[in-house]
Formats: sequence, structure tokens, C-alpha cells
Amino acid sequence: MSTNTLPNKPEHSDVNTVFLPTTQELNVRLLAYLTFAATMGAGILTEFFDAFWAVVVVALVAYPIASHILTTPLRVRFPNATRSIIIVLDAALFGVVIVAFGLTPMLTMLLVILACAAFIVAGRISTFSTAVLFMALAGAGAWYYFPELIDRTPDDAMIYVCGAFLGIYVLVSAYYMIMLAKTLQTTQIAISEQTESYKNISRKLAKYIAPQVWQTIFSGKKDVRLETSRKRLVVFFSDIQGFTELSEQMEPENLTQIINQYFEEMTRITINHGGTIDKFIGDSIMVFFGDPDTQGTQKDAQACVMMALEMRKKMTELRRRWKLQGIDNELNIRMGINTGFCTVGNFGAESRMDYTIIGKEVNLASRLENSAGPNEILISSSTFEFVKQIASCRPKGEIRAKGFARPVTVYEVVGLRRDLGEKSTFTDIDVEGFNMQLDLEKLRHYDREKILTALVKAHKHIKSAP
Repeated sequence: MSTNTLPNKPEHSDVNTVFLPTTQELNVRLLAYLTFAATMGAGILTEFFDAFWAVVVVALVAYPIASHILTTPLRVRFPNATRSIIIVLDAALFGVVIVAFGLTPMLTMLLVILACAAFIVAGRISTFSTAVLFMALAGAGAWYYFPELIDRTPDDAMIYVCGAFLGIYVLVSAYYMIMLAKTLQTTQIAISEQTESYKNISRKLAKYIAPQVWQTIFSGKKDVRLETSRKRLVVFFSDIQGFTELSEQMEPENLTQIINQYFEEMTRITINHGGTIDKFIGDSIMVFFGDPDTQGTQKDAQACVMMALEMRKKMTELRRRWKLQGIDNELNIRMGINTGFCTVGNFGAESRMDYTIIGKEVNLASRLENSAGPNEILISSSTFEFVKQIASCRPKGEIRAKGFARPVTVYEVVGLRRDLGEKSTFTDIDVEGFNMQLDLEKLRHYDREKILTALVKAHKHIKSAP
């Protein structure tokens, strides 16, 4: 079954209510009125009613058709209200006619069952109770004003005719309800398939948008329109030093594998720290903190610095992995972080827009990244004020940033204070001829002797080397 086209569904404007299609609803009402008309016709033939009641028989047949035609405009605009009014009017007429048949127990019971079945098929439970009430009130009124209507006993022929038509009514109604159930089942299957198809498409499209932005759109927090706002953000840029030289030496397929591996690891780290990935530019990554969600500028800046340190640590692992793959080029990461007010939101056209940030603070973050050395994290003085409590930083003087009239004071992030000094649980050394990465928090107890043996051996060789 195609997931793009749904079968015809029952007419309804209330998602919690299911009705018969309009044509089938008319047929069910008409059949109910035909039962009353046929019973009255049998009464005329058995002389229970006078001949002038034939006008009522004709009216009972014509009324449902006429009321359906006359209420069509209202049914389009107010389907539920119009349906309820029609059912209540039917109930009042049924109540009067039932009294006119003399209230004989058997015949009355058959006609009441028929009327109630019509209310249930055509309406809701709330409408059913209202219809029964109106039918009782109308019957009581007819009994009060025309007591002579119940002084006679109808012929058995009327009961037989009523019973026969009631049986036909039940069969037709059951058929319509079965067809409605099948249609609903088919519709439900089609909707489920289409929903699953939309979910698959959504999952694919989500990969082109930052998870935070995607979630705010689907939660209704943000509308997809051209609008921006001013916010204080923490902006991060990074690139790979030596990647240009590597791209000139490697085949595109192998180069693509390496860059995708790099982006995969860095994206995971970014998401774990709550950053919003703006875009990938060649081998560069642009990330910002503070929108669409923020923990406050200080925590956003600290999260960004911790992200950068973890990226640098991960880059060490990637270099070792790439060396095992035969890549001898020294690939290093350079990073720059700045904090300040930026314009953030949707830019572009109504048909194609991009959720991004612009402003001089963004440009400064990019300039810091360009000025950073291998595996260096440079931050602006504004960022330093927010992270100095948790990060050890050393002044790097001032740089002349393109587009800025005055020199910019910068700092280098050495590491987190908790990881530095004698109490540090992490050691990372990567020099020509020797590299070591030690994280005591992740070290397994049974590996310690193996590591100590290797360190003692390395110490012996280093001491004895010329």
C-alpha cells in the first residue's frame, strides 16, 4: 500500500468521535423512518388508522431526505452540532409516533429498540442520552394532549411488519458498521505506515541539523521562520593543522574516511557537553554554547573549555590510530574560544534558511583559532573571566586580529585545575619517539603491574641511552 495516499476516511471533525459517512448515515435514518412508515401503513390497511394517516406515512418517508438536503450547508460548517440537532428532532418525532401506535408492549418495545439503535449508530453516547430524553418527553406530551391515541390495540400485522423491518434495519446497520470498522482498520494501517515513513524521513533530516535546534522545532519552542535575536554566546572554532598537506598526498576516499572519523569523534564530544554544532567547514568545526539552551554564560563557557580539552585528548588518540594506518603526517588540532553578544537565528530565505550566528565576536573566535599553535586552545579575556576558576590558563600576550582596531588579549588553556599538579589523575605526553596517555580513573587494577613493568623497562633504556 502506498504511504502517500490514505483511503477515504469517515467524516468527522472531532478526532475522538467516529461517524458513518454521510450517505450511509442517511440510509440508516431513512430505513428507520421506513420502518415507522411501513408499520403505520400496515395499520391503515388493518383500519387501525384512518385513511388520512397516509399523509403521515408519506411525511415519514420524505422527512429524512428533506432534512438531509436542507442541512447540508450546516453539516459542512458545523458537522457535530448539526448531527446532534437532527438526532434530537428524530427522537421527538419517534416519541410522538410510538405513542400514536397505542403503546402496546410488544410493538412499543420493538419501536423503542429501533429508535435507540438509530441514535447509537448516528450519534455519540452523549447525544444518545439526550435523544432518549427528548423521545420520552415528546411521547409524554403526545400522551398528555392526545390521550385517545392509546385507547386502541394495534393489529398483529403491524407487529409483524415492524419486526420484519427492524430485522432488516439491524442487518443493514451491522453491514455498515462492519464496513466502517474495515475502513478504520485500513486507515489506521495506512496512517501507521505513513507515520513510520515520516519518522524515517525525520531521522534522516535530523542529521543535517543540530540536535538542540531539531528538538526545539519539534517541541514547538521555535518556529521555522526568518527571525533572529541577540544573545551572549560562547563561540568555538577548531581546525586540523597539517590537513592541507595530507589532502595533497592521500587519495580522496582515504582522506574522506579520516575526516569523517575525526568529525564523528568531535561531534560526539560536542553533543555530550551540550554544544550546538553550527557547521563543518572543510576540516574546521564551528560550535556555539548558549542557544537554543543555556545554563548561564559561566557554565556555558566552562562546558566549552572542557569540550575543547576533551577534543585535544581525543586528537592524541586519533593520531596514534592514524599512525598505525600508515599516516606519518603530524596532524594537530587548533582551537579558539570567545564569549560575547552575537546575533543568532534563522538567516536566508523563506524557501531555504540556515540556523547560525553572526557578529564580530564570531569573527574573533575564528581569529583566535587561526592564531593558535599545534594542540593549543586560545581563549579571549572575556572567556578567561568565566573559566579561570576551573581552568589553568597562562597569558599569551596580545594578538593583532584582522578586523579589530585594538590588540586582543589572549590566554592559553593548559588544562583543568583538578587534573593538574601532583594530585592529577591524567598524564598526556606526546613527543617524537615517545608518547604516553595515562588516566588513573580508567585504569584497570589488573593492568597496573604490566604498565609498571613497561615503565621500569623504558626508564632503564632511557637512562642507559647515549
